[in-house]
Amino acid sequence: MAQNVIIELEDDLDGGPADETLTFALDGRDYEIDLSTANAAKLREAVRPFVAVSRKAPTGDGRRRRTTGITASSETAKIRAWAKQHGHQVSDRGRIHQSVKDAYYAATSQS
Repeated sequence: MAQNVIIELEDDLDGGPADETLTFALDGRDYEIDLSTANAAKLREAVRPFVAVSRKAPTGDGRRRRTTGITASSETAKIRAWAKQHGHQVSDRGRIHQSVKDAYYAATSQS
């Protein structure tokens, strides 16, 4: 006896018909959600500013590898001070964005 199985997706947000299943991860957890085309577009638009400034997570064995920057800490302090004096937004600690480093090197190499 033959069977015909029909799977109908229901939009998890509004209960209407869904057109696709989206997967995403947040805070170390993976999620799936069934959405209509319109609601999927809303989700994509909502996360677009965050995705634009994000980096892709490492793939493979799941272990994150720590890399050591080649900038010495004394040079980092100089870059930070220069950046603040020249209107760049930098935090007092942590990573300095590459565009700030590039601007520093371009400005100081011509002196």
